[in-house]
Amino acid sequence: MTAIDVVLLIFAGLMVGFINTLAGGGSIVSLSVLMALGLPPTLANGTNRIAIFIQTLTATSSFRQQKVLDTKKAFHMAVPATIGSVIGAFIAVDINEDLFEKAIGVIMLIMLVFIFYNPKKYIYGNKEIEDKPVTWKTYVIFFFIGIYGGFLHMGVGYFLLTAIVLGAGYDLVKANAIKVFVVLAYVPFSLLVFIYYGEVNWLYGLVLAIGNVIGALVASRLAVSKGVEFVKWVIVIVILLTSGQMFGLYDLKEVFS
Repeated sequence: MTAIDVVLLIFAGLMVGFINTLAGGGSIVSLSVLMALGLPPTLANGTNRIAIFIQTLTATSSFRQQKVLDTKKAFHMAVPATIGSVIGAFIAVDINEDLFEKAIGVIMLIMLVFIFYNPKKYIYGNKEIEDKPVTWKTYVIFFFIGIYGGFLHMGVGYFLLTAIVLGAGYDLVKANAIKVFVVLAYVPFSLLVFIYYGEVNWLYGLVLAIGNVIGALVASRLAVSKGVEFVKWVIVIVILLTSGQMFGLYDLKEVFS
């Protein structure tokens, strides 16, 4: 690993930690950088989870310190997501690499639909739903989100935010706090699957994590201090940038290579 590789990984991690904490889809940057540095897609997928775990641990601690995390409900959502993530991870380590990259494009398109569907309801939440207990439907939804998170992880934040806001009634700030808690809960289990199959590069993952931690700390503070509108516009910008990658307007792997 060269000094340039180190700087590139930390810078990428900073962007990913910031984007993932406030919105989602940041892993498109880290996966692109890791693959540009020579890691095959499956190895990059596993390696990325080291940084994601440390990033979400940092963000969860910050949100909890700022008293915006509903730990009880977050735990109920995390359990089915964790079970699903293990299944998804086993699928990911055996998937054909061409199919893996095609799946990224399809998921990005689906994300756009979720983000722009009924935006007012999506952004501000619903207090009436927020006060109700978690339903069996929510458990099922989070189980399937967990499968996707264990499989690819990239963009899982959008699915989690959609489920937490529309299904549990939280606004974007509180939903982000629950989102990072859920990811923190399931990532270690899916990471273990990748470790078992030897699909993790520890050096790259830990260097990447340095940037992720800084980005997560900054983003979690801004989310609470700036509020829902700030988070909304971060999400819009990220969606536009990631959709540009999906439609071939640019290739991040070439940018970072």
